[in-house]
Amino acid sequence: MTADEVEHWAARFALLSDPTRLALLIEMHALPDSSVSELAARVGITENAASQSLRALRDQGWALADRDGRTMRYRMRPDAVVHRILHDVVGVGHLPPMQ
Repeated sequence: MTADEVEHWAARFALLSDPTRLALLIEMHALPDSSVSELAARVGITENAASQSLRALRDQGWALADRDGRTMRYRMRPDAVVHRILHDVVGVGHLPPMQ
């Protein structure tokens, strides 16, 4: 693995050290195509905080966003590594999302 590849993965994994970003990722896994306001409510944070964290997840390739009229809808990037981390490391299943 090259130094650039190591740096790439270190930056991606660093995102998971933040509880808010991890909670948002878990919610996007449970309920794909959720809006910022829906995700913020489910995680218990402000829409502004959710937007900032979602931007970081999107910038590092963990999340995708699509515009639905005036609403941005977010989903987890279909990535085997991200999916395995949520299932095998974090222990998230395909059950109802966090309350």
